[in-house]
Amino acid sequence: MHPSNIVLLEFHPEHDNLTHDKELRDGLSVALRMGKTLWLANDESVSLERLALADSDSSGKSSFTRDHKQYALHDFLDLPLPPHGETRDDINEADIEGLACDDKYLWLVGSHSLRRKQPKPGDGAKKAHKRLCSVGADGNRYLLARIPVVAEDDAPTLAKEVEHKGKRRSAALLRGDEHGNELTALLKQDEHFGPFLAIPGKDNGFDIEGIAVAGKHLLLGLRGPVLRGWAAIVEVAPVEDEQPGRLRLGPVDGEGRLYRKHFVDLHGLGIRDLCVQGKDLLILAGPTMDLDGPVYVYRWPGGAAPGQEGVLPHEQLQRVLSLPYGEGVDHPEGMTLFPGQDGEDGLMVVYDSASASRQIGDSIIVADVFPLPRPARRRK
Repeated sequence: MHPSNIVLLEFHPEHDNLTHDKELRDGLSVALRMGKTLWLANDESVSLERLALADSDSSGKSSFTRDHKQYALHDFLDLPLPPHGETRDDINEADIEGLACDDKYLWLVGSHSLRRKQPKPGDGAKKAHKRLCSVGADGNRYLLARIPVVAEDDAPTLAKEVEHKGKRRSAALLRGDEHGNELTALLKQDEHFGPFLAIPGKDNGFDIEGIAVAGKHLLLGLRGPVLRGWAAIVEVAPVEDEQPGRLRLGPVDGEGRLYRKHFVDLHGLGIRDLCVQGKDLLILAGPTMDLDGPVYVYRWPGGAAPGQEGVLPHEQLQRVLSLPYGEGVDHPEGMTLFPGQDGEDGLMVVYDSASASRQIGDSIIVADVFPLPRPARRRK
């Protein structure tokens, strides 16, 4: 399907350069529209980016952004590792893969995944073999956190702590350290996910790549593992911990369980992002391994409030979009609802490994907006 609209995302040139050879705009992993603002992140950074949405151009076929503001995660959260290692180019990335908002907090999640090195051009066999057996963890990736959202000049912004009508809201992250957190400790004992915690994400290992708010619970979409063609969503309910700035996992049901599992048959694809539309859950589905495509958007009717553990066969899902992708470039990675001027819902998509054709000038990137078909009527 071809996009019906585009959005020009303009970053401040000083913030766009992550390292000497990497730009923020080239690897956007998430997108979230909040009113007249767009919130984005690059998965190799430790910051969130806010852009202000301007009006569409005279043709009505494109929108653009301005007023880039960057929020360093370390200003709000006590991450286990500092922003940088020995050099400025050595970023202790959070690998942010999901953003969601419940009107009070912005929720964010890192991949929680391990990373395998890959051979570089010019490596001999011995060096290439050594790289391929090297697996490591980035401590800031074990991130499941919330940051209070407040209004400032009629636009949402972030605060470390805010008090309103005697109630205090504060930024906090799930208790843990650079080796894991409470969620990974639980899942190591899980019959489905336990064996995959020691496998790198792009090898079909454990890898979170989406988050959605479901009432007082959170839904975490997994890129991997995919089990015999079935992708998984983990449901959790973070609550205040006794330690300031920390969260713990609360019970998700009357039996006191600390998480629930939902399996969806995506015909072998993993989950690359989640997005709530009314009572439904939109699922961005793409390869769990390091492949280009295919990429689809599915609708799970009623999935925004599952209520109990579920196993969803493929025929109970609705495929609503087939997204374009490139060879080695333009991998759909994040999505957010983007209403058009006619009031109809659209879906804005941002891309990892952005192609040169998407780049304008020194710090602008093109995102696509696709028309979102209305939900099919459910059979009684």
